[in-house]
Amino acid sequence: MIKWARYGGAVAAGVVSAALLGGGFAAAQPTGGASTSGATCSIKAGSVTAGGDHRLQTFGTDAAKIEDKIVAKDIYPDGQVRLSATMRFGATEVGGDAHTGPVIMGSSLYDTSYLTPAGGGTVSQKQVTRVGGGWDVYRSLDRSTVVTATTQRDTEYSLHTDGTLYRRNVVTKDGVTSRQVTGWQSGYSGVKAMTLISQTSTYDTFLMTTTSGKLYTARLPLAGGQVIPGVVKEVRGSTWQGFESLVAAPCGDGTLLLAIDKDSASGYLYHVGHANGTATTIASLGKAAGTFTDPTYFLWKNFTGQDLNGE
Repeated sequence: MIKWARYGGAVAAGVVSAALLGGGFAAAQPTGGASTSGATCSIKAGSVTAGGDHRLQTFGTDAAKIEDKIVAKDIYPDGQVRLSATMRFGATEVGGDAHTGPVIMGSSLYDTSYLTPAGGGTVSQKQVTRVGGGWDVYRSLDRSTVVTATTQRDTEYSLHTDGTLYRRNVVTKDGVTSRQVTGWQSGYSGVKAMTLISQTSTYDTFLMTTTSGKLYTARLPLAGGQVIPGVVKEVRGSTWQGFESLVAAPCGDGTLLLAIDKDSASGYLYHVGHANGTATTIASLGKAAGTFTDPTYFLWKNFTGQDLNGE
């Protein structure tokens, strides 16, 4: 049985830059700036199909599609998943691959876990466990997992429709998972899409687009009390409003970014250098040679994979 801890106190407002509240639209698609990273990387873009399957598309820095497959069929009911956090996967001691991560279906949060043969296939030991209700008010969900030799940190972030970003610690003990709100910050009502780009022992960083076309980073310290003392920096001032979903993977000391325009069912790849405000380099790598008609996208991350280090 999964226990779920919900914070029941009054919400205080830690207000970020007013620029995130949104403004007028810019019309152009992003073209990016120069970058000299030279890194050869790949990104494992996951999605939940309309039929409830888990899908994987892998792309390289040349925007070519390396892999496209259904990892597991019928994980969820058709057309129910609204949001998915990063899905972690990898080899198990008993053989095959384990897959795990949270999703929101309708107004409820669910924890997902299942096994397949190595590389995907027939599903066994599937558990899609309802955590609790009240999640219809959230429009973004992700989880930062950082593993060391002795500890594992699982920090979950969800963006409320009122523009408040919530942080929860996720703890599993004796097979029981619990969540506790550990902080929040208001001022993100203009955010359209967001993805995790950096994970450290002291902070997580998100890359965010806004409805007005701006591109920001938001560094969220893990310490500092219930009002998160987030540091928000503008990266670009226009042209990023066309993307409804972002997926990011580590690439050198920066980020390989897949930006998805659901209106045109297209994805575009960028190399984003180590984030440093408006000095951040962004190189357009071209249109991704994939199909982007699924309703929900996320990152597939191997249990032993490199953590994000984009800021």
